[in-house]
Amino acid sequence: MQVALLLGGLVAGISSVVGVFTVLRGQSFGGHALTDVSTAGGSGALLIGMAPVAGFVVGGVVGAGVMEAIGVQRPRGRDLATGIVLGAATGLAALFLYLDSTTSATTGASQQILFGSIFVVASSTVPYVIVFGVVTLALICLVYRPLLLSSLSNDIARARGVPVRVVGALYMLALALSVGLSSLVTGTILSTALLIGPPAAALRVTRRMNRAIAVAVLVGVGATWLGVLLAYDSYYWGASQNGWPVSFFIVAVVFVAYLASGLPARWAGRKAERATPAQAENAAR
Repeated sequence: MQVALLLGGLVAGISSVVGVFTVLRGQSFGGHALTDVSTAGGSGALLIGMAPVAGFVVGGVVGAGVMEAIGVQRPRGRDLATGIVLGAATGLAALFLYLDSTTSATTGASQQILFGSIFVVASSTVPYVIVFGVVTLALICLVYRPLLLSSLSNDIARARGVPVRVVGALYMLALALSVGLSSLVTGTILSTALLIGPPAAALRVTRRMNRAIAVAVLVGVGATWLGVLLAYDSYYWGASQNGWPVSFFIVAVVFVAYLASGLPARWAGRKAERATPAQAENAAR
């Protein structure tokens, strides 16, 4: 439990920070494509006897490099790059998972890769997660201002002399690392839940970047810790004492948090509808 809570908190915080820029840049589908690349990398690593985390990270970095080489600066280029990488990664993942299940002695290899295995991750993995996490956050800090400007408008960023291609490449590297790390917690299939859910909820609550990042981290870490605790407690819910997957609880809490984030705007809208014309004019002033 201690290792699960530590890893979950670290990964959720990192994914939330990177995810805010992912949502702003409209690259959620690109993040999803990298999860399939991580599936191929993790299953391939397991096939040759390596730790899945190494395959998650290496696969994500390779996929991000291919997407950047094809071109992700414009919407049409993003869709093309995402489609090519997604198709190739899905095919490789299917092959490697098949070989894992037929030739590997590891029990539950497919379950471990696809849906996470945070309760069986060895404590020796923590230093690697910390190192990759520090690198990811360092990349975001390094290009924070130009990345924010290019996320809002590529044309304005170019006009101001921002090296958009370099900034985009460093961001894609950070995205690949965060997706690889989140695969440890929720598995490769559901890793976009931590990448997109908390930032999307935060950006519905506030448009200030610093606050959005802080809210996203709080939502992501809180959802992960609550999911881990519920998954642990679920072992005692039924007569069979088979616990429910931790990834299910994390995704469920993130989904509820996203729905709840839209309530303040709805309440404000209803209040505005009920206001008299004079009250509406005063509010506008």
